[in-house]
Amino acid sequence: MARPYFDTANEVLDIPLSRLCFEGSAEELRDTSVTQPAVYVVSLVAAAVLREKGVRPSVVAGHSLGEYTALVCAGALDWVDGLKLVRRRGLLMAEVNRRTPGRMAAVVGLPAGRIRGLCEEVSDARQRVVEVANYNSAQQTVVSGDADGVAEVSRRALEEGASHAKELSVGAPFHCSLMADVAAEFGEHLAATAFSTPHVPVVANVTASYVHSGQEARALLAEQLAAPVRWHETLTMFGHEEVSAFVEAGPGRVLSNLSRSVHPAIPAMPAGTGRQIDRAVEKLGGILV
Repeated sequence: MARPYFDTANEVLDIPLSRLCFEGSAEELRDTSVTQPAVYVVSLVAAAVLREKGVRPSVVAGHSLGEYTALVCAGALDWVDGLKLVRRRGLLMAEVNRRTPGRMAAVVGLPAGRIRGLCEEVSDARQRVVEVANYNSAQQTVVSGDADGVAEVSRRALEEGASHAKELSVGAPFHCSLMADVAAEFGEHLAATAFSTPHVPVVANVTASYVHSGQEARALLAEQLAAPVRWHETLTMFGHEEVSAFVEAGPGRVLSNLSRSVHPAIPAMPAGTGRQIDRAVEKLGGILV
């Protein structure tokens, strides 16, 4: 199942993506121009295996980069077109980071509103760029910006009672105004890409609401570069719509853990390895019958 995806990706991107995924060093994989297509392809493979095993989502959403996978799964974007966009997105973000090195940090234990206030205070007082990048849950907020600004917000959050303020190992300061300069250039690539109306409901990061057309999907992806991911709102909406389970198609279990923190009564399953996928399919069989 995985080989056709990786063979095509190696050819389209003209980089040895399969080797980097399976044998690459941490330093190689940390480069966002590599990380993004790698995570995208691995997530698509996981989704394809789930689909082959009979798992059909009733609604999809993806966190940041994952929104491209979600749009592919919803039938709004061809996966090879998405691969090209993801690679370009990663290259542009990496270039921003080379010009203006930035950081991201996850802050746990303070309300999002207070984190947003700290970002505004530090930005105003110290002429730094630091903004909320991800509203992940009621107790976890990710900030993004230049290195000094992120460090200062992290320090002040801990002084005010946050339990953790951990720098993230990422290749660029995603989802903040430092990315605004590349939004127009990336918009040109989006404009040249075909998008269709989703045939499965898909929720956008920027609005935490449904995407109704291919044109809207394209516009929201352009805006997403420099806008915060409203994941907590997305999960809250899913709870109101009484989803029966969350399945995280792709590497890691961050989103599964966030789902549990927001909706502890709804099963949440990582599905990024063969064993995890088999376990998820088995659990879903018991939930959906």
